[in-house]
Amino acid sequence: MDHLLIDRPLDGVVRLTLNRPDSLNSLSREMVKDFSDALDDLAEDPTCRVVIVTGAGRGFCSGQDMWAAAQRQQPGVSSPVEKMGWQSRFAGMAQRMRRMPQPVICAVNGVAAGAGMAIAMGADMRIGTPATRFLVASVRIGLSAGESGISYFLPRWIGAARAFEIMLTGRPIEAPEALATGLILRMVEPEALADAALDQARAILVNSPFAVAQTKRIMWRNLDAASLDHALDIENPTQIVANSTADYKEALTAFAEKRPPRFTGA
Repeated sequence: MDHLLIDRPLDGVVRLTLNRPDSLNSLSREMVKDFSDALDDLAEDPTCRVVIVTGAGRGFCSGQDMWAAAQRQQPGVSSPVEKMGWQSRFAGMAQRMRRMPQPVICAVNGVAAGAGMAIAMGADMRIGTPATRFLVASVRIGLSAGESGISYFLPRWIGAARAFEIMLTGRPIEAPEALATGLILRMVEPEALADAALDQARAILVNSPFAVAQTKRIMWRNLDAASLDHALDIENPTQIVANSTADYKEALTAFAEKRPPRFTGA
């Protein structure tokens, strides 16, 4: 069985499905590599405009494969240098999702723990079900809760005070709290999750590809902006470039002709 499924459920949309359902889609090293490679390929694919990430079966992703991790703790099996390299690969998944120009939607169909939670945090938006559950697992097994970018993403999604409490205790974030804090955009029944993610993708696809990519870039850059002046220094040149695109001219023409615009990405 392929541990990463790739399909195109809609023109312009690519869906990546973590596919080890017997272990709640735990992350083997092979899956980490394939998932990272797929993200790199999609980032360069002009036919892909939105990425959806989900999990097979009843869970999204339970984090690293704990059985395999235990085997690597045997003496002489894995050096500190090798471990550091793979830690960077685990952390690189969320980093790739943030850096790619396409918006990423996570359809969180159950538990998202450890590095699985980090993948969900790295997406630009998340949709869940009543079974959605986020768990900072590392602090409960003798490791830091600051894993794979969670200490960066979580305070930005839900606020620093709440993130401190969750990361220091390791308690789960259940679906109602995730919805109330904005960690997930909406909560739907499990059978409606795939369609809800596609509906969100459709709402993005009606806009200009250039405008969408630049909006994502600006949003992430300005979450870390030191001041309003810095934020405007990023926004203003981009707006001037966008003003010169064929899509902007098409939008003005469509407005005058009282019809929907037909964007081409030019």
